[in-house]
Amino acid sequence: MRMEDGSIFLQEVTEKIKERIAQTEETLAAGQKEIENMHDYYWENYTEMDQYGYEDFDNRQALLQQENANREARLLYRRFQRMLESPFFGRVDFQYDGDDDTEIFYIGIGNFAEKTGSVPLIYDWRAPVSSLFYDYDGGPASYLAPAGQMDGLIKSKWQYKVKHGKMVYAFESDMKIDDEILKRELGENGDVRLKNIVQTIQREQNSIIRNTKDKILVVQGSAGSGKTSVALHRIAYLLYHDRKHLNSSNILILSPNGVFSDYISHILPELGEENIREMSFDLFAYRELQDTAADCEDRYHHLERQLKQLDACGRERYEWKQSASYIAETEGYLVELEEELMEIRGVSLRNWQKSEHEIVELFYYKFQDTPLLMRMDAVMEYVVDEYETLRDRSISEEDQFSLKEQFDRMYVTRDIYRIYSDFMERLGYPALPDVPPEKRIIEYEDVFPMLYLKYRLTGRAKQQKIKHLVIDEMQDYSYLQYTILSYLFSCRMTILGDRAQTMEEKQQDVWKFLPKIFGRDIKKIELKKSYRNTAEIGRYAGALIGIREPELLERHGSAVEEISFSKMEEAADLVAHYAEHDLEKYETIAVLTRTEEQAQNIDMLLRKRDLEPSYIDRDSSAFQTGITVTTFYLAKGLEFDKVYAVRGMEDGGIYRQADYICATRALHELVMVRISEEKI
Repeated sequence: MRMEDGSIFLQEVTEKIKERIAQTEETLAAGQKEIENMHDYYWENYTEMDQYGYEDFDNRQALLQQENANREARLLYRRFQRMLESPFFGRVDFQYDGDDDTEIFYIGIGNFAEKTGSVPLIYDWRAPVSSLFYDYDGGPASYLAPAGQMDGLIKSKWQYKVKHGKMVYAFESDMKIDDEILKRELGENGDVRLKNIVQTIQREQNSIIRNTKDKILVVQGSAGSGKTSVALHRIAYLLYHDRKHLNSSNILILSPNGVFSDYISHILPELGEENIREMSFDLFAYRELQDTAADCEDRYHHLERQLKQLDACGRERYEWKQSASYIAETEGYLVELEEELMEIRGVSLRNWQKSEHEIVELFYYKFQDTPLLMRMDAVMEYVVDEYETLRDRSISEEDQFSLKEQFDRMYVTRDIYRIYSDFMERLGYPALPDVPPEKRIIEYEDVFPMLYLKYRLTGRAKQQKIKHLVIDEMQDYSYLQYTILSYLFSCRMTILGDRAQTMEEKQQDVWKFLPKIFGRDIKKIELKKSYRNTAEIGRYAGALIGIREPELLERHGSAVEEISFSKMEEAADLVAHYAEHDLEKYETIAVLTRTEEQAQNIDMLLRKRDLEPSYIDRDSSAFQTGITVTTFYLAKGLEFDKVYAVRGMEDGGIYRQADYICATRALHELVMVRISEEKI
């Protein structure tokens, strides 16, 4: 076996890809011409088409089929263009049991054959045979094909790096070489986008990506273990293997913020799949409560208050409102509301009446399982049906409006905000401000408790269209939030996070209560090894939160610097002094602070020093190269070549968590800057 074999195959397959690209261009041009001809024919002849519309229907169906064919051709064209850049990254030489010959399988970002239906020259990384590349070294191996388990012997395994159509390196791989390739890949500078990891997927990561049997998969991974990448590659794998039942519109990612969404948005298209919908759970809650209040705070408002020493009573109140105890209290309150919220009376329409007793029977017995604020609507619908049946005619809009008014008046209020405020007062907490809806702003501690109460009072249909939910940063979701999610979604889920990266005073292990909420059909997998930081940064970060021996890829770099200044201006001078050198060496540099006020301050100071940093706030939606200024909590999930972590004198609790998150953002260099005069 010679290393040159890969280079020869690269030349051959590149020419074949170019041929397929040319053929696909011809197909697209012909298809577009056919669509134009169909449009011309329709507009020239539509007035003479048969009166029953058969010809019109046939023409529209033909047009739809041609448009779908063009769409498929465009997707194929884009895949071939991507493959031209880097057709393959791996190779497995496999001898099946009972065979004398060895089969050669090249592995790439997608399948490629000389023509549709032919044996692939390159196999998609998600194909069953590709598991040989990820799960085995040389020796006995097997993979699960549609026909069953295929056993044999791996004679050799190669890893390649092809860039811009040129061979960069080729290694006949064993475990040592795998680490060398990882170091080479991870040692490159950061980008404005998360990297796809098909070339370097590790065995423990591959078991998660190819997991199809567990309905809910919980991935607990240390900072830099590749959790998010693994989750996205898992989605790509599931889409590839279940195209009949799953497409991109059936998947939802709950991500931390808009910048993080931008940072990961290219991964699925890069893997040959359409992008999927992403949003934050805070935004979802705001949309659900828009009919109740003008605005809702998000988690970052709550964090800023925490960082500025929110009183202990406030912290305890927030934690209680997110707990199972709050849910239990809510259920008790709902029982009381059955009586207190209602003033039931009889209804009448013209010369017809329905007595109070009859309405009570319907409300408390026949429709007792209907949510409280929707129940009277169900009673009214029943009464209207009865009225129309007796009179054998439909009720007029005017009479229906009259009945609606009578039924609505039986509620003391249907305002969720007022009901929730009353609930808080009964529990001994302050009532919410008594203001009209257009002036209401719901504090973050009340957002999800109020949303839970709303769903219990009004009901909420399951999100049937969503067939797979991805929850990132799982450690930042509370018991209450997971309960709401279980209420909304009954689909498969991938839940991932790192309890060490919590943004609370204490670390939270959500695994302790997830099985109680979602049931037994749930599996936990841990990713303990970190690949992001150099060993020096990884050990420093681990020591911040008491991790003595973190599992790290032994990629070495500069020692972590700790510098103290008296003023923020000196920190700005430091960043400005090294800016030119940093930007020549690296693509991404971050200045991370604890609070929004500090971030705004240092951003202004850097601009005064003729720098133009990219400032990220909670409304930002793009991640850029160069110098970035933001808070630690908005940097979660992102990574930078070099990080300056600027902080005040406070230590412990949430400040320790902030320092840990800042430190684990750094790929190659970390500078921890302490400002003695800086007060949170």
